[in-house]
Amino acid sequence: MISDSDLYQLAIFLGSFAMLLIILYHYLEVNAKDTTSDGSLTTSSSSAASSSLADVAAGKGGVASTAGKQGLSGAVAAGGGVAATSRRA
Repeated sequence: MISDSDLYQLAIFLGSFAMLLIILYHYLEVNAKDTTSDGSLTTSSSSAASSSLADVAAGKGGVASTAGKQGLSGAVAAGGGVAATSRRA
């Protein structure tokens, strides 16, 4: 049977390994380059922001379309969400 100290060491190792994987994932996600249909490289944040702004300016977008491309922060920035109404006085 596994002892308490072995279980403790296993839990510390697995928790540390999981945190390293999370840090690695975020590092790779932030520094990822996206390719467009014509093969040119763009950064992921600039292409999503420019396309969603163009959609909103053309009347195609709104809270629903920007929420899919930029997450909740894009939906709040587009005018929807609870965050704008929960300010403290």
